[in-house]
Amino acid sequence: MEVINITDFNNHKIKESEVIKRILNGEKELYEILVRRNNQKLYRVIRSYIKDNAEIEDLMQDCYIKAFTKLYQFNLESTFSTWLIRIGINESLARLREKGKLYHLNEYSENLSNSILEIPDNRQLNPQDKMIGNETKLLLENAIDSLDIKYKTVYMMKEVEKMSLKEVAMALDLTVANVKIRLHRSKEMLKEKLYEVTNYNNIFKFGFSRCDRITEYVMKSI
Repeated sequence: MEVINITDFNNHKIKESEVIKRILNGEKELYEILVRRNNQKLYRVIRSYIKDNAEIEDLMQDCYIKAFTKLYQFNLESTFSTWLIRIGINESLARLREKGKLYHLNEYSENLSNSILEIPDNRQLNPQDKMIGNETKLLLENAIDSLDIKYKTVYMMKEVEKMSLKEVAMALDLTVANVKIRLHRSKEMLKEKLYEVTNYNNIFKFGFSRCDRITEYVMKSI
């Protein structure tokens, strides 16, 4: 049997279906590939519902462990990430119900000390550029946080995480038409708050150290 190098997860050399098949055949160490491939996406989706970083990581761990124990039920009709996101959404809503906050989803924290936006490190920035970059990302983060949850989640999935309309519809159990409507509305609401923001893929970043921490915990738990 071919030996899979875990580092290949980063450039997706190994097909997802092959990874899942081998995990189900007993190579559970390969689950790390799926965890690392999906950490950023799962984090951003749960972040649409939950603001506390420690709670988000706790939910992520629960989602990965639940997905692993139920992996035999995954039928490959959708991508693993879409299936995982459904689990993440359900877990987030369950947590909100437990806390009695299901009907207050539009509330968001005013504490900005836990900002999770990062400046790209592919070039040297002077202090002024860094300050402008930080302020721009913080502005966008706050603008997205102010959206109603049904618009925020669609926007995060489609515009930030670059999921297809079909994938978003499957994850949220909506029609593609409804996704388009919510996406359009979310953009209109954001335009009222922002003039022009670029580099969307840098918002709500899930840093490498946090990715490693989640992955290590999940792999030890399964």
